[in-house]
Amino acid sequence: MLGLFMEGFGRFLEGRGLEFRVDRFALFQNIYRPGESDHLPIEDGRGHFDDFFRYGCGDMEPAPGAVDALRGLSQRASIVIFTNAPGPARLARARWLGRHRMDYPLVLNTGPKGPLAAVMAAQVHGPAVFIDDLISNLDSVADHAPSVIRFQMVADKRLQRLAPTAPDRHARIDDWAELRAAIEAAIA
Repeated sequence: MLGLFMEGFGRFLEGRGLEFRVDRFALFQNIYRPGESDHLPIEDGRGHFDDFFRYGCGDMEPAPGAVDALRGLSQRASIVIFTNAPGPARLARARWLGRHRMDYPLVLNTGPKGPLAAVMAAQVHGPAVFIDDLISNLDSVADHAPSVIRFQMVADKRLQRLAPTAPDRHARIDDWAELRAAIEAAIA
């Protein structure tokens, strides 16, 4: 959502002689050896994912409008970057965020985000907002912290048509300027 992860990950995989085909909203099932019709085994994909966060995540562009939206929101709210990324990626991720003027507190997580989101939301006075591209993370937050306002955001245009959505449970806004306005209205 903050970075164009899929583009950066795709370039990283190309550097390893692999193809990244955005055929479905399933990260590891989009990685192929050139010319093959079956994706790499899921565990191999996970290994490349971990390596990307160790060695290649600096090669991502920010999502259009993300930097400005967060800067504007930071005038009215505290921003925390809450991401599922491997632990060894902390330093590389923090450097990338700082280089792109998004050096807000960084919290790394693995697995469902609801339990930790509930802990964080309990520490603030006033409304809390959670943004994610995955319905499973949004649902987890809804289950563990139902008072948290949730938005689905899919920054990569190729994934927008493929991403599952649940408009009855989570508002979906795929443009950072529009999302910023919706968040400002929700926390006013």
